[in-house]
Amino acid sequence: MSAALRDGRAARVVAVVGRVCVRHRFVVIGAWVLLVLALVAGARVIGTPTDNDVSLPGTDAQLVRDLTASPEAPLTSGTVILVARDGRLDDEARSGVLAATAASLRGAEHVTSVKPPSARDGSLSGDGRTGWFAVGLDVRRAELTKAVARAVTEAARPAADAGLLVLPGGAFAQAVDGSGTTGDEYFGLVLAALVLFLALGGLVGAVLALLTSGLAVLATLETVGLAGNLTSMPAQASTLALMVGLGVGIDYSLFLLSRFRALARSGLAVPEAVERAAAESGAAVAFAGVTVAVALAGLGLTGVPLLRTLAWTCGIAVGFAVLAALTLLPALTSLAGGRLASGGALHTRLARRAGPGGHWARLADRVTRRPLAAGGVALVLLVLLAAPATDLRPGQLDAGSSPESTAVRQAHDAVSAAFGPGAGTPITVLGRLPTPVTGPDDPRLPPLVAAVRDQPGVAAVGPVTPFGDGRVVTVQVIASTSGGDPATADLVHRLRGRSVPGMTVHVGGNTAARVDLADRVGDRLPLVIGVVLLLSVAVLLAAFRAPLLALKAAVVDLVSIGAAYGVLTAVFTRGWGVTWIGLSGPVPVPSFVPLMLFALLFGLSMDYEVFLLSEVRRRWDLTGDNLRSVREGLVGTGGVITAAAAIMVGVFLAFVPNDDPTIKMFGVGMAVAIAVDATVVRCLLVPATMAVLGDLNWWAPGRGRVRAAEPG
Repeated sequence: MSAALRDGRAARVVAVVGRVCVRHRFVVIGAWVLLVLALVAGARVIGTPTDNDVSLPGTDAQLVRDLTASPEAPLTSGTVILVARDGRLDDEARSGVLAATAASLRGAEHVTSVKPPSARDGSLSGDGRTGWFAVGLDVRRAELTKAVARAVTEAARPAADAGLLVLPGGAFAQAVDGSGTTGDEYFGLVLAALVLFLALGGLVGAVLALLTSGLAVLATLETVGLAGNLTSMPAQASTLALMVGLGVGIDYSLFLLSRFRALARSGLAVPEAVERAAAESGAAVAFAGVTVAVALAGLGLTGVPLLRTLAWTCGIAVGFAVLAALTLLPALTSLAGGRLASGGALHTRLARRAGPGGHWARLADRVTRRPLAAGGVALVLLVLLAAPATDLRPGQLDAGSSPESTAVRQAHDAVSAAFGPGAGTPITVLGRLPTPVTGPDDPRLPPLVAAVRDQPGVAAVGPVTPFGDGRVVTVQVIASTSGGDPATADLVHRLRGRSVPGMTVHVGGNTAARVDLADRVGDRLPLVIGVVLLLSVAVLLAAFRAPLLALKAAVVDLVSIGAAYGVLTAVFTRGWGVTWIGLSGPVPVPSFVPLMLFALLFGLSMDYEVFLLSEVRRRWDLTGDNLRSVREGLVGTGGVITAAAAIMVGVFLAFVPNDDPTIKMFGVGMAVAIAVDATVVRCLLVPATMAVLGDLNWWAPGRGRVRAAEPG
């Protein structure tokens, strides 16, 4: 450990916590079990609602939404789409079918209103073959479950029996798809179990790590689910928290168990080995958790509720992972004790190959002997990986970006084919007047319609609709391009630039809200990156007391993130191999994904930096020889960090089959960044730069070359 981690207050506190947890292990284990059971029971009783309808205060789209909100509107509304293979839905022959379908829908549980397809309100296509029932419910959007959505869709059975294609649309389709999980997430756990078995020398260590991280993840998911009753909770929040929680939870357990195993095999008694492991690796776990939390906290500066929510839900996952590693794991380890310390023959052979004279030693020797060459190779590889990021142009996802097997994609395709690409994402143009409108013939209304209709990219314009006391009117605009097309975003900007005499114009709707989100993220991006960098450097400076080392670590992490951005762009924007991950073609990268990835990856990559530099610093404190410290630090951490990275990469890749394109992006981006960080960066770039810097690594103002702390 570095001097700050080993001899500082944090290490002493963690050591005391470990000692207490060992002495009162049954109390600690029981408390964790009771906590998880209480959270699970609470979630089952109270519910875990999700809501993808995210607000964005202070924006034009949010203003439109607020001004058009009506207390008479249903709590939730969705559509049931009908498609005729021939003829028209409004044919006389089908009038009885539509009437029976409407009656059946009205009889479904929670349904409060039903409006049949009609050409007057735009819910029936021009050829009459496609239309939808607008269905209102008495439950909030966050409480709309998959069962309710399916029951409403099933209520359209008369139409299905008559040979019409019936599809859920809008909120119903989103609820039917749910979180988009496919079950492939369990592959990550299987891989983690295998790596843990090899790294810890047997089944006992693997079970301890999986049990500890499993309870932490379960506590996380139930806590996040319960929080959905207090605030808007997007469906991606729990999935992202699960990804992060599994990755860091298993990694932290692996670091602690590896250190305990080494100490126990050196002859220490189990209680003392647990306490020492907590004081050394446990302190590093605490600092690593702080770096992740600091990086996520920077997202609070965006002023975007969605990012703040994703940040604190992932923060909860990291918090539970750290807490479980520092309390539950020592208690469980003290019970396993000697069985964990003794590994099998396979583990012994692997350890011998990784030890002095093994491949890690040979790699460290080659890199530190020719640091400029090794560093140059690393930089070339990283530049090649990051090069596609020059084409990264954040855009907007719509239902057409989802896999073809999903309900939202099927509904989108049906509506787009019949009504045009922009029908599924209408734009709302709102006019505010100083006095109420006098009626449909009010002379102030035609200029609004004309200003909208004259814009390039407008396919259709609906009738003017007054709201409230008549001082607010709206016009629904259908673009000629889909909601995810950059041309539609350009149309939103043009509409906002229109001037209409006698009224103030605002533009809203889902597409406009995404445009506002992209604008705000772009405006706050430099601030967030700057603050995260400064705070992370401050944490590293507190841990290692070496300014150049802290700055170098931050810069190296940025390089890893650049490589992740490059791969993200190549796969999703350029479409390289995108069909292999379940998408039908290239899709835009939402504006918030790169920023969220930056915060997550900066924190997660810093974890490995902390563990590697901690071991290098410990060797420096003992020897004062920089090259020797770098070599021995790489050898000492090579096996465990590689195992930890393999686990995290496997966990992240297991989420790529998820139906949500956003989750696919997080899975690919995070897996690539961790893989690059654990190989190119840690094996080549970090030791090469430390070899070049020499004793400057440990320089601090006023101390020159004097070491920061003497051993003992």
